[in-house]
Amino acid sequence: MPVSPNPATSSAASPADPAPDAAGRRLRILILTKVFPNALQPHHAAFNRQQFACLGRKADLELVVPVQWFPGAAATGQRTEAGRLAALPDFEWMDGLFVRHPRVLHVPRIDYALASHLYVRSLRPVIRKLRGKVDVILGSFLYPDGVAAIALGKELGIPAVVYALGSDVNVVPDLWGVTRVLKRALPQAARVVAVSQDLAERAIALGAPAGRTVVVQNGVDKTLFFPRDAAGARQRLVQPASGRWVLFVGRLEPAKGIEALLTAFARLGASQPDTRLVLVGDGSLRARCEEAAQKLPGRILVAGARPLSEVADWVAACDVLVLPSWNEGTPNVVLEALASGRPVVATRVGGIPASLPEPAGGRLVPPKDPEALYLALDETLRTTYDPASIAALGPVSWGESADRLLEVLRQAVLDRPS
Repeated sequence: MPVSPNPATSSAASPADPAPDAAGRRLRILILTKVFPNALQPHHAAFNRQQFACLGRKADLELVVPVQWFPGAAATGQRTEAGRLAALPDFEWMDGLFVRHPRVLHVPRIDYALASHLYVRSLRPVIRKLRGKVDVILGSFLYPDGVAAIALGKELGIPAVVYALGSDVNVVPDLWGVTRVLKRALPQAARVVAVSQDLAERAIALGAPAGRTVVVQNGVDKTLFFPRDAAGARQRLVQPASGRWVLFVGRLEPAKGIEALLTAFARLGASQPDTRLVLVGDGSLRARCEEAAQKLPGRILVAGARPLSEVADWVAACDVLVLPSWNEGTPNVVLEALASGRPVVATRVGGIPASLPEPAGGRLVPPKDPEALYLALDETLRTTYDPASIAALGPVSWGESADRLLEVLRQAVLDRPS
């Protein structure tokens, strides 16, 4: 429920609190990120939501999640991100975290390289009020959040840590002018954190200091994702118990390889007619997926975006999870499938190969290759897997991931010149 700001309940520590030191006093962290759920997009960025919720139990957080704004944004409705979020309150609570939603000036169709500059100008009045109340700023998403965090950290006199998540390294730098901004800003970061070794190496190529770039792997909620009976999960979802399921969870967007998946599944139907494709998520290709479902009645289910607790049931109900993305960081759905004891067929991109032992945990294929995807799905469905053995290959918990991130942030503060 959205609330007004209340100093008594805000997660920031008071200015009188001692700074963190080796003895382990609670760290005061300012997190700046656009990658976080909100009341209007509750299923967005579940990975940040889970990690930061764990972090908030170990440190004092100020969470700033900017919202795009321009004059007349509300009138654009669903056509723009600013229009979709125009009704978002200035403050709200998420998983016990007090979240601020300051408006950030966004100029549609104008040079994206200006975004970090507009971020800093728009956020400066909000951030300056936190002077003396935070020890370190974390920019979670390389651009513009990370670059803005570095600039704002200088103004506050605190170290800035930048978090590289995936598309911010794989896609955003290709936008004109952004690489130049990153190469100027990243060497000034106290630490650069990446969710996979592949992303860490890419961040270093963009200017991140090699000696201060570290990997903190994502975790999973092991109270939700663990080996469970598929029949029971399908019953909870009110779905047929028979047949085998190929499950996709994620945004229904071109870069997720949706077209290749639909092509591969159409061919899979000829060799394995009892197989069903389930698509959990939403996006610009949803209508395309629903059209494919009409051509194959009962064979394709477009379930839409679902809450994380229900996603766990969809994963438990499947026989194989598929992720044919063109690029990725370390996608949490792969980790969640492994923790659930389900094999994965995914593309050999980003941090996926490091997360998916082949063939014990599934199979890797090249991106944009429907034939290879079909063959891998066909073979995986014909192979018998032991759920417990797959789960043993899985990741750490979110609590352990948050512990590692907290240590990186604390070290950035301890290393600050006195």
